Amino acid sequence: MRRRRPETDDGGQVTLLIIGFAGILLMAVVVVIDASAAYLQRQGLDNLADGAALYGADLGSAGIYEQGLDAERLTQQEAAVTAAVRDYLGRAGAGRRFPGIDVAVRVDPVGRSVTVRLQAPLDLPLTIPGSPSRPMVGASSTAAVTIRPGG
Repeated sequence: MRRRRPETDDGGQVTLLIIGFAGILLMAVVVVIDASAAYLQRQGLDNLADGAALYGADLGSAGIYEQGLDAERLTQQEAAVTAAVRDYLGRAGAGRRFPGIDVAVRVDPVGRSVTVRLQAPLDLPLTIPGSPSRPMVGASSTAAVTIRPGG
């Protein structure tokens, strides 16, 4: 006598597997979209920081007439550097492009350089449950005016 094999229904398990894979795929798409948006926003801040540091170092240079050219790099006046950086960021529309931007300007008297640090809230198109409610992105750049002998 042959035994009958009990019939099994695997339809529910396959459906559950498909739903699970779809959920994983959706999460992967969200991560890729958010990572791309974060990268592009950081690149924008990098460009602003580079331009602001160069502009600040150029317009904040001092001491040429009072002290002569005794070093490779020009001395930076902190007030002039800060004003130049703020002017550059205003002209570039940094506040409009990155609402809530935070600006920090540092003048290094020893290295005779200018460092600009920018930080802004990250505007992500999609959010994953459990992710930070207000992620931040930042960038910094350092510049100096170097003197080269003529020729």
